[in-house]
Amino acid sequence: MRALVVYCHPVAESFNAAVRDAVIRGLTAGGHEVDLLDLYAEGFEPALSRQERLAYHEPGVNVLPVMDHLARVKQADALIFVAPTWWYGPPALLKGWLDRVLVPHETFGMPKPFRPLERRLTNIRVLAAVSTLGSPWYWWLWIGQPGRRILLSGVGGIVHRRARRLWLALHSMDSASPAKRSAFLARVEAQFAKI
Repeated sequence: MRALVVYCHPVAESFNAAVRDAVIRGLTAGGHEVDLLDLYAEGFEPALSRQERLAYHEPGVNVLPVMDHLARVKQADALIFVAPTWWYGPPALLKGWLDRVLVPHETFGMPKPFRPLERRLTNIRVLAAVSTLGSPWYWWLWIGQPGRRILLSGVGGIVHRRARRLWLALHSMDSASPAKRSAFLARVEAQFAKI
């Protein structure tokens, strides 16, 4: 399986970097090919330009600024997000990546009245997200889990209908002990080794 790991964190030595590495170790141990897309390292521009927005619904034109990233998504069997949850959602850079790369006509067909989006990323058979959150799990449930819903339900609506979905999260990150952090990394690595 070819796994595209979309990683988003501005600090190279962050705990999220250790999470990313655990995901990659697990995938590699499971015999999968890993394609790492580090949004901060690449200097990805998250904001839609005026021209991109004007051409957003034009097939072919909306692909040009993000052709390389879109090609990598279309070559993947698994799409895995590794990013913190800030203010209950993905970092702005990751949200901008979703806005700019998952464009209509390429990744989904435009909805029609009383019909759902047409799924065009049916190559994606595994959709996963691994995150750290400052909030405790009960508060995350109370708020409605918006970040999880964006990445697994929102993106899940354009991938293969039977794609396996996986969410792994370390809550109360700011007060997590070293032992709790280590246990989470071990769990992440083990989970991705058996995908």
